Formats: sequence, C-alpha cells, structure tokens
Amino acid sequence: MKKRKICAVAIAGLLALAVHGHADAAVKTKVVDYKIGDGTFEGFWAYDDAQKGKRPGVLVVPAYTGISDNEREHAERLAKLGYVAFVADIFGKGIRPAPGKAAGMEAAKYIGNRPLYRERVVAGFDQLKASPMVDPNRLAAIGYCFGGAGALELGRTGAPLKAIVVFHGDLSDPTPADDKNIKAHVLALQGGDDPIVPLAARETFEKDMRNAGVDWEMVAYSHTVHAYTAKDSGNDNSKGAAYNAESEKRSWIAMKDFFNEYLR
Repeated sequence: MKKRKICAVAIAGLLALAVHGHADAAVKTKVVDYKIGDGTFEGFWAYDDAQKGKRPGVLVVPAYTGISDNEREHAERLAKLGYVAFVADIFGKGIRPAPGKAAGMEAAKYIGNRPLYRERVVAGFDQLKASPMVDPNRLAAIGYCFGGAGALELGRTGAPLKAIVVFHGDLSDPTPADDKNIKAHVLALQGGDDPIVPLAARETFEKDMRNAGVDWEMVAYSHTVHAYTAKDSGNDNSKGAAYNAESEKRSWIAMKDFFNEYLR
C-alpha cells in the first residue's frame, strides 16, 4: 500500500510538470544599456531562466512616463507564460517624466514626429530579435497608451511581427497609407468610455485597418476609460483615466488567447 501511495505521488508530480513546466522555473529580469546613435537607452528584460531553446519574443512599448512598474510587471507576467519580453526605452536613459504635463510633453515629441518614434521602437525591436533566446519567426509587440501608437508604428515599418496588441492605445495615424505594410495580426483592447481615444478615433482606426487589408480585431470594455491597466491611475472614471481590474483581467486573457493563436 505504501509503495502504491509513493507511486501515485510521483505520477501526480510528473503530471504537474507536464502542465505547468519545469519545477525549478524562475523568471529572471535585468536592466541593460543600449545605443541609438550617440544616445544611451536603458531597456528591461524578463525571461524564464529554466526554459531551454528559442521562444517567442514580445517587445513591450511603455506608456507616456517611460518604463515603469506597470511595464516591468507585465513583462514578468509574459515571461511566466514562456515568452521573452523586452521593454524598450523610447525617451533615453534617465528620462522618466512624471505623470501629467511633463509626461505629455515628452510623449508629444514622438507622437508629433513619427519617424523619430519609429527609430526608437525599431531599435528596441532589434534588441529583442538579437537575443539568442528568441525565435525570430515568432515575434510580437504590445503597447500601453502612448506605447500602443509605438507598437502600431513598428508594424507600419513592415517589421516581421506575427501579432500586435495595444492596451488603451493611442490609435492616431498620420500616415494611413503605411498601414498596408503591417504584416501582423492586430488586436486593439480599448476602454469603451475612453475620452482620450473616443468612439470616433476607434472608428477611424477600424476604417484605416480595413482599407489597408489588415487582419484586425477590436474590443471595447464597458465602464472603462483610459489607462485601465495601470494601478497607479486611481479609480475615478470621471478623470478620464482610471484602473479597472476587471477590464485589465479580461484584456490580459484576450492577449494570451491571441498569442496562443499566432505565436505558438
């Protein structure tokens, strides 16, 4: 009887490994400097150190304050799912503006100069592609708010992406003719009551995607405004930006399903 019990425990352990992966799985993170021209930039890596072989890679484009706890946390969550995540630095090392006017002014430099934004996003993407851990045939980009525009701009360069996911993203597009260059499947996860990216902006985005022949999807979450994934955005919808735990959970599940379809 005792031997049977031991065998049953061993079998259960093996089944758990088969479902959940290595027992000694450990997410590793590191901050790295890289160059764009004469400028120094500081990116953030997250990956499962116990996983072997090449894995899908995901570029994370941060919101308007630059790399923050929100992007780092989500990169680590991606690593736990088996992806290699790299958070790109758009502004430059040490440039992390405070939320509000300062961050808005910094982000405006790139929203108003899309070639510059593309340069910064492509440089981050090059870091991701160069990693020996990453399968160059299974690449994706995600972005938050301002970073959503960056993920889409990367797609408009013709980058070899399988998937693009934007969370409460800036959907503005000064060069809709470039949408035809998007090779990726696109998923936009928007707040249904977002005053910063309102219905009219979502409808224009849909029209541009449709005209360019892009494979796209959009979800609009009810009772949800801008920045719904950011815990530090408060919970007052009347301010136009607020955290929404339910929408954050739903959007993450939507992203996982999307990636399972196109990156696995």
